[in-house]
Amino acid sequence: MRDRTLRIGTRLGEIAVTVRGNGSAAAPAIVMWPSLLMDHTLWAAQVEHFAGRYTTVAVDPPGHGRSSPLGRTFTFDECADVITAILDSLGIERTHLLGNSWGAMIGGTFAARHPDRIGCAVLLNGTASAPPNRQRFEYGALLTMARLLGGVRPPLTRSVVRAFLGPTSRRERPAAVRHVLAGARAVDVRSVSYAIRSVVPLRPDQSELFGTIRTPVLVVAGREDTTFPLPEVRRMAEVIPGAELQILDGAAHLVALEVPDAVNALVDDFIDRRGSSHRGEHLPPGM
Repeated sequence: MRDRTLRIGTRLGEIAVTVRGNGSAAAPAIVMWPSLLMDHTLWAAQVEHFAGRYTTVAVDPPGHGRSSPLGRTFTFDECADVITAILDSLGIERTHLLGNSWGAMIGGTFAARHPDRIGCAVLLNGTASAPPNRQRFEYGALLTMARLLGGVRPPLTRSVVRAFLGPTSRRERPAAVRHVLAGARAVDVRSVSYAIRSVVPLRPDQSELFGTIRTPVLVVAGREDTTFPLPEVRRMAEVIPGAELQILDGAAHLVALEVPDAVNALVDDFIDRRGSSHRGEHLPPGM
């Protein structure tokens, strides 16, 4: 199966997506939205695993990867509208959704705002909460230093790796460390600064909104995650009616990259159990 890279016009500029599937118009779909500083390649192991049965749509989110640079901040509702634009462009009526960190927040927004377009949502390393002052300060300092350095460069890269990867991955998974470093070094700092400001200091508390979600939701936490520690992810699961929570040992903030086999198994099991009446669907030809 070959990947198709498409650029889709949205209210946040052109968004690049990598589409792979089994070639059947009837195949269910899975949209995948990554973390800040990451692009569609975060989901390589998930695309490889699911593309035989699903149409996988791995997103370069606004201001990242091959998508258009950002020139302003955005709201989470606008990000949810980006997903609807992607689905409309691809002729997908309903999709399952995998989201990591920023993607988990947007996955919850999308599930609440567009219940008719989503099947199951698997939200990895996310939060429903507004940022604490500590997080606002840390990311503000990161942006200031990145501008001074002209990019995400040493010594800043050390802080980025520690924000994304826990001690187990830093010690035992050199490929994950290389992936994080490559992704961080590749970003356009001016563009990504708008995304960071939108997702961190301007992040709203979505607890009330997430309380309206009625789609099946699996929330996944990494036990070593210090960006969104377990109590914060647990609170996210608690505000979503009927949500399930799974905790992965030996992983931190990028569980899809760190322990892909475990994540794939959780997604398979969850969709098999909870997704029978919420399958991703393509529109009939001509619709």
